[in-house]
Amino acid sequence: MLQTLRRRLSEVDNRLLDAVATLTDDQVRGPSRLPGWTRGHVLAHIAGVGNAVARQLEVAVVDGELTPYYDGGMAGRNAAIDAGAPASAAEHVTAVRAAAARMAAVTADVVPEILDRVTGARGRPVQDVLELWWREVAVHLVDLDLGIDVTSWDVELRDHLAGYLAARVPRGMALELIATDADEHRVLGDGPDLVLLRGTASALIAWLAGRPIGGVAAERGGRPVDPPTLEPWP
Repeated sequence: MLQTLRRRLSEVDNRLLDAVATLTDDQVRGPSRLPGWTRGHVLAHIAGVGNAVARQLEVAVVDGELTPYYDGGMAGRNAAIDAGAPASAAEHVTAVRAAAARMAAVTADVVPEILDRVTGARGRPVQDVLELWWREVAVHLVDLDLGIDVTSWDVELRDHLAGYLAARVPRGMALELIATDADEHRVLGDGPDLVLLRGTASALIAWLAGRPIGGVAAERGGRPVDPPTLEPWP
């Protein structure tokens, strides 16, 4: 389990660092795929998440006193993103590299015996916190719009995102996701209102993650319907 997590983290970190290696100031100021956010906002968020996750792991490794995930909670997180967004490309690259290096260093110190140890990140165990970094980087790499799209999400990540984002299924509903280009069939939620969705494996998980790329068809009782509105990210 831990070896697999380390591999996933190393792979996604390498993709992140490759993606920002030639970043320009114009690109930083340009729009990301997230409405209202420039690439600078996304980069500031990635660096912030990396440092927040690393801090949780550093505390867990020494079994220290639990500390908040973000200083100042969500308000502090949002303020840090807004303050960091206007930085230059060189500053963003330095910050992202430092956060990734900090994560790599502390991940090397994690041992299997502490994977279930509770952290200050909403009481999530160490394993979930490691997965959080993997998930955040993979998704926000797409948001950066620097040549990486949802087709980069392999079946391991799609399985993970489907499980994590099952909490977005509206109460009383079940979603049956049938991939048209892969042997992937998932049922999320257990409500009586069944909605069937078809699309490519990438398109289905992108839609579930709030990054729709189109091509997802929904039906209820054999009749076409609009895809349902999902709950917020958990």
